[in-house]
Amino acid sequence: MNDQSVNKLKVIKDSIKNFTSESKPNIICVSKTFPLSALESLIKSGHYHYGENKVQEAEEKWSEKLKSEPNLKIHMVGKLQSNKVRKAVRIFDFIHSLDNHKLADVCKKSENDLNKKISYFIQVNIGNEMQKSGVQLKDVKPFLKYCKDEIKLNVIGLMVLPPNDDNTEKYFSNVSRLNYELGLKDLSMGMSSDYKIAIKYKSTFLRIGSAIMGPRSFKK
Repeated sequence: MNDQSVNKLKVIKDSIKNFTSESKPNIICVSKTFPLSALESLIKSGHYHYGENKVQEAEEKWSEKLKSEPNLKIHMVGKLQSNKVRKAVRIFDFIHSLDNHKLADVCKKSENDLNKKISYFIQVNIGNEMQKSGVQLKDVKPFLKYCKDEIKLNVIGLMVLPPNDDNTEKYFSNVSRLNYELGLKDLSMGMSSDYKIAIKYKSTFLRIGSAIMGPRSFKK
């Protein structure tokens, strides 16, 4: 499986080259539920961005590896609870799910306590879905102002998980436009099934799991 993942990543990179002549987006290999042993070939091939959705799993998987591979960049791509923030700031380089003031405040305190700055994406609830986290569209601008101007978090862009319907392109277009209007340079958008649409709307970070790693067993 390890070598297959390297080959699958190459196919994705080649498809991106054929799809756009503009700057190439970063590919986050969403490695949640996979052991480090399944990722060694990708790491050796020079791939540095990996995504996790649980703080404890990320700690157990990456803490030692980061000592020998300092170029690795670990992304929190799942919902983050306030009581896990300190550990998250210690292990992650990027958090893609900033979505409320309390979380922002705890992130800032943890940065100060650990003397470490990381990068953030504000998660936008583009479809106003009750079951999903994220900031409502009307609240994104004031929340960004609070995070960047008042507490000085390094917010670099928006993140979106579109509703599972036939309007993905519309959602991506709207979030991309908002990202631009807010003056943000990065955009976390696109997964295995829709990354080509996301590239069309200027995503700079693609969160790709199964298209690289194959199906998950969801076993620890």
